[in-house]
Amino acid sequence: MSLIELQDIRRSYGQPQRTGDDPSPTQVLRGISLKIRAGEFVAIVGASGSGKSTLMNILGCLDRPSSGRYLFEGKDVSGFDADALARLRREAFGFVFQGYHLVQTESARENVEIPALYAGMPEAERRARATALLERLAMGARLDHRPHQLSGGQQQRVAIARALMNGGRIILADEPTGALDSESGAEVMKLLHELADAGHTVILITHDRQIAAQANRIVEIRDGQIVADSGDAHAAAGTAQSHDGGCALGHGQASISADLNEAARAAWRVMWSNRFRTGLTLLGIVIGVASVIAMLAVGGGSQKQVLAQFETFGVRTMFISARESSARAPSAPLTLDDVDTVRSLPNVEAATPYIEERVVVRRGNVDHGSEGGGTTVGFNHVLGWRVTEGTMFDAVDEERAAKVTVIGQTVRKTLFADGSDPVGQEILIDKVPFQVIGVLAAKGTTDGEDQDDRVVVPFSAAAARIFGHRNPTWIAVQVRDMQQATATADAIEDRLAHKRRVRDVHVWNRVEAIRMQTETARAMTMMLGLIATISLVVGGIGVMNVMLMTVRERTREVGIRMATGARQTDILRQFMTEAVLVTSAGGTLGVIVGLAIVAVLMLAGVPVVFSLLASLGAFGCAVLTGLIFGFMPARNAARLDPVVALASQ
Repeated sequence: MSLIELQDIRRSYGQPQRTGDDPSPTQVLRGISLKIRAGEFVAIVGASGSGKSTLMNILGCLDRPSSGRYLFEGKDVSGFDADALARLRREAFGFVFQGYHLVQTESARENVEIPALYAGMPEAERRARATALLERLAMGARLDHRPHQLSGGQQQRVAIARALMNGGRIILADEPTGALDSESGAEVMKLLHELADAGHTVILITHDRQIAAQANRIVEIRDGQIVADSGDAHAAAGTAQSHDGGCALGHGQASISADLNEAARAAWRVMWSNRFRTGLTLLGIVIGVASVIAMLAVGGGSQKQVLAQFETFGVRTMFISARESSARAPSAPLTLDDVDTVRSLPNVEAATPYIEERVVVRRGNVDHGSEGGGTTVGFNHVLGWRVTEGTMFDAVDEERAAKVTVIGQTVRKTLFADGSDPVGQEILIDKVPFQVIGVLAAKGTTDGEDQDDRVVVPFSAAAARIFGHRNPTWIAVQVRDMQQATATADAIEDRLAHKRRVRDVHVWNRVEAIRMQTETARAMTMMLGLIATISLVVGGIGVMNVMLMTVRERTREVGIRMATGARQTDILRQFMTEAVLVTSAGGTLGVIVGLAIVAVLMLAGVPVVFSLLASLGAFGCAVLTGLIFGFMPARNAARLDPVVALASQ
């Protein structure tokens, strides 16, 4: 049985471009029928334009015939899909092109390894075999040289070694001596003779009849038809087997991890060889990621600052006070019954009365005017005002009207300037002795008023021992759900108006103000994040543009990889890896730059909140950008026709 059999193969190109043009396409091959047996050394000879290169492309499964049958070992390859053809090229064919077709960014050994890479050969075995082949072809001293560092003859030897990497049962040599001087050409022909003697099937495409005469069989083609065939098949009788035959057939496909590692290595080399362009591409991603991190940090800081400004008297706290009285409409004071009424409302979590007036506090010979207040045990919970030293008075103190007090930081500094511990000591409040049992945490200044300049005693003690009445100055109310703050404030006013028979109380709805400002700050943060994200998208568009340009520049490389057995998924993975590697590198640099900006802002006193989630999200978006915007160029590369790709300049 023949190794290769062509039956009435025809190939035509082109369609009419304008009305009136010749409607028939250009016929390049006109019914080629040919059988090639294993072990033959066949020369296909013909003038330029005779169709011999087209015939070689069809023989090597780089192109498909327009009609006719191509049988390989008795199987019709016309039904093979792109991946099946890639496997056939990888396992059966080795190409030696006139223009060498070496990948310029890879070394001699790495060029030779390419077919084995797509065959799934382990790295160590692949490297050892490539080295052995190059040493066999007297290229051992040039293993790590790039193509531009090699002479024409040396590059052709690398191409021959590559053709043998997976066994090279069939060597397709297209004008292998056309670009060489006579001495190098003779060396290449000697190598081809050695391969034929070793049992390889060698198909030589040439226009030089002297070169063709060195083959065992000469097939002459003219105007797309075979016009002569010497039929000399003495080589077919040989049973010698190639020393390299079938070496890769048992490996199957490479593992995903190996493919990704190799793709990343090749991608990095391409990026490094185009450093300036890569740097400009990275810049867009870096700016986008850094902007997202910095702007979200600034927005988060602003939001935190808004909350901090309202935390003086609790985030979920609103206040009730009697309206200002007038001669015509005097207002009644608030009562403890009003506190109970407010507590009964659905969204009210707690309510505590507070009675306050100016008092004079004394310790020793130091007098100080301060704000005196009386409240119940829920004070520190409702207002979020903790005690940093000592303790807060409890229900027993309230019940007994105990003469105990907690003092603010300003009072502490004024009365205890000597540095003594205030807890346990006695002070006078409007000439009434009280024992200090705790010190309130610092709250700072709100609306020009020092919140730390105060003394607080149990409500019962304040009413009985200092102020002489039990009417709260105001009532602090803590709500459960901030979203219902406005409805709760309205309910308080309505309920108290019904009980007091007059609408004479005012509810300061700080909760709604906090909620609105918090939502505004959150919206601003989101807006800043979206603006920064736009810059990230712009960077992604830059990646796509660069990848499209890269695919165009490396079209021939894509053809070379396809000719050596790369599947469409291999090409897709290669270019997708490059896009993701660019955006990952840009994302990493962007995170570093973003963190540096946040650090500088912190040193400058700008309120910022670093978010690890925002940093990870920005980096993830950068990588996702690479996947999204790199897909179209990668898909375009994967869908290239091998013949068209190889013919590109």
